[in-house]
Formats: sequence, C-alpha cells, structure tokens
Amino acid sequence: MKVGILGGGQLARMIALAGYPLGLKFIVLDPDANAGAAGLSEHLHGAYDDPELLAQLAAKADVVTYEFENVPAHVAEFLTSHTLVYPPAKALAVAQDRLLEKDFFNRIGIGTAPYAAVDNPRDLRTALASIGYPAILKSRRMGYDGKGQMVLKSEADLEPAWHAMQDAPSIVEGFVPFQREVSIIAARRPSGDIAFYPLSENQHSGGILRVARACRDDAEQAMAEDYVRRLLEELDYVGVIALELFDVNGRLLANEFAPRVHNSGHWSIEGSETSQFENHLRAILDLPLGSTQTRGNAAMVNFIGGPPDTQELLNFPHAHLHLYDKAPRKGRKVAHATVRSDDAEVFAGTLEQLSALAQRIDNS
Repeated sequence: MKVGILGGGQLARMIALAGYPLGLKFIVLDPDANAGAAGLSEHLHGAYDDPELLAQLAAKADVVTYEFENVPAHVAEFLTSHTLVYPPAKALAVAQDRLLEKDFFNRIGIGTAPYAAVDNPRDLRTALASIGYPAILKSRRMGYDGKGQMVLKSEADLEPAWHAMQDAPSIVEGFVPFQREVSIIAARRPSGDIAFYPLSENQHSGGILRVARACRDDAEQAMAEDYVRRLLEELDYVGVIALELFDVNGRLLANEFAPRVHNSGHWSIEGSETSQFENHLRAILDLPLGSTQTRGNAAMVNFIGGPPDTQELLNFPHAHLHLYDKAPRKGRKVAHATVRSDDAEVFAGTLEQLSALAQRIDNS
C-alpha cells in the first residue's frame, strides 16, 4: 500500500515514520529539493499544481493526503477524480479562507470571537466601530505561525496595518479575554468511527506554538469533543483534524481548525498509546483506530531557529528528541522534544528545563 502526501516537510516525515511499521510506502510531492520527508519516500520534486507530477502521484498512490492546508484546493479536487483523497477537498477549501471558516463555525453552533470581512480601509474602520480595540487584522488566505496578521491597538494602527495586507481580502477579529489556549485532535474513519485525544494546553509566543501539554481529565474535554464531532460530521471528514480553541471562563470559542496532523499533538508520539500520525494513517486507510489514552504525563517543546545539542537534550532521561532535517533559520521550527513521565514532579521539572533550553536557542 502506497500513501501519497502533498508536502514533504516534518509532518510528512512523521507520518512516514509512523507508517513504516505498518508496512506502508510513501510518495511525496514537494517543490523543495531538500524536503524533510524526501529521504523516507519517493520524492516528486516540483510545484503542487504541476499536471505531470499530479498524474504520477495519482497513478502511484492508493490514497493521497496532505501535510498542510495551503495546498491549492483545485489540486485536491483534481486528485479526487483519480484516486482517494483524505481529508476531503471541502475541508481544505473551508480551512483556507478565514472568513468561510468563521462563518462555518457559527453555522454549526460553535462560537467565535466577533469578526467582520474587510476588503478596503473603509470596511476596516466600519468594523472597528462595532468590534472595538484591541483587534487583529488577518489575511483571509494563507498565513501561519503569526504571518499575515497585524495587531490593532488604536485608530493609528489602521493605515499601516492595511498597507501591510497589500489590499488582500482580510478579516478583522476582536480580541478574546481567554484564560488559556487549547486544542483538540481527533481522527475519523470513513465508517464514521471517531477517536478523540485529550485536550492540549498550548503556549504561544510570536504567533508560534512553543509548548503543548496533554490535559488528562480536563473539565472542558466533553465540550471540545462535541465541537470537533460537529466539524467531522458536517464535513464528512476522514483523517486527523485539529481544532484550536480559546477557553473563556469555561466556555470554548473556536479560533481555527487544521485539516491535518498538528503541531500541538506531537506529544502523542511518545505520550499516547497511538500517535496522531499513526491514527491519521489508520483513518485514511479505513483501519481500526488505535487507543488515544495518554501514557502518564506528556508534553511537547518546539525548538525554533535551531536544534538543541543532541547530547545535552538526551541527558534528560524523560525527553525524546525529534530532528526535522531542516536548515536552521530564525523563526523556523526545526525540531521538537517530547517529555513523558509517570512522576508528575519529574515531568514538571524536565518540562521547565527543556522550555528554558528552547527559549535560549530561540533568543541566540
């Protein structure tokens, strides 16, 4: 069985690593000659919309998936007419447009921050009159890890913020007075079977996820599961999905969803009975889903800009290093480490030390 992946970065790499024990083979399409997953798969080197390469991918893969949501939706639609594609193109189209996404959340009864479409400076001023400050201006399409976003603190920010958007269709959102940011990851098979992971409590800085910690027996787990179930069933979704949420005094508001495996679930590689990557493969191949039960305390620390020294990190007996084979670059995710321990005190101490190490590297 051969799985095709649009995108060959670290997520594709971890999908392949999870699939080899299952006897699977992989083929990735990526424009980067040095894509992180290239050494673990057949690599089609070229643009995502290259007709010849797409034809090869469709002919060779039994099922096609993707590792990031900015793959052109028409590419997924083309592949769907030639082979199985999961998650479905519909989910990709909704996730790619922040306005459609917010409208979709509200239509299925999931609350969000106040928002408005913005197509010109006049729209922006009109929206801020009702939404108020502070707010955040985001491009409707593209953008991740804080890119394509501008914080608005006063009227003086409007003109430079709109200039930064370069007249791109945008959306403005009110700030949410949240106590914490969380996400829930779930996997769904074509038959409709769903497996939910425990909530992850997430810490961001500069728009980039820094730490994600598994929350067993969280008070908001049932609400999060209800929300993500609505998403999965409305989209007739197959594969792993991540729903990012704000916790506001026990009420969850949706921020966005990712139709793919997700950074906030990387702790599941060592911290769950079955990782999100393996369950994504099980789902898209319509195999029984594995247990998502956590194995003690688990968390993930991202390394941004450059990797840690391997020997230094592995001096921590409860840490597990994952290098992405990516060149160091400011603001770039190049590795992560999972911390897992049954001992809560040991876990907390190790997590604190690894977080400090990651911050030191990011600041260097």
